[in-house]
Amino acid sequence: MSLEEELAVIMTVNGERVARSIPVRQHLVDFLRTELGLTGSHIGCEHGMCGACSVRVDGAVVRGCLMLAVQADGCDVLTIEGLTESEEVADLQAKFVERNALQCGYCTPGMLITAAELLKQGKPVSRDGIRAFLSGNYCRCTGYHAIIDAVEETLKARTG
Repeated sequence: MSLEEELAVIMTVNGERVARSIPVRQHLVDFLRTELGLTGSHIGCEHGMCGACSVRVDGAVVRGCLMLAVQADGCDVLTIEGLTESEEVADLQAKFVERNALQCGYCTPGMLITAAELLKQGKPVSRDGIRAFLSGNYCRCTGYHAIIDAVEETLKARTG
């Protein structure tokens, strides 16, 4: 197999079936952005450290810069666009706005996807627990306090 070879894959992206020939070395985040026009997931460090490229694959949050697009063959991929469209995080997004937790917005999609995973657990978590859960996502603008506030308030509203 040459480095420039392509493989035919079929995946579901945000609820829609996608069939494409994909270069074997193309990362998932690059495929989503360049081939499908889903630019909500950002390319940050390209080493899996910052979380800007986070997407869900088969229900688990993964780093789109560390996963090859061909590895998503047969998978269900959910981006921030799909998460927003489903309104799963509408309350969290409103809290991000209310708490000014999205200053430049570059980290926001990854933060929302990761926080949504925490919120799906549906149980109370301390501020330290929220901070630890989000620790793989970097933000260079907010100092994290507003982000933690937004997640904490959403979690409290959901868990009563």
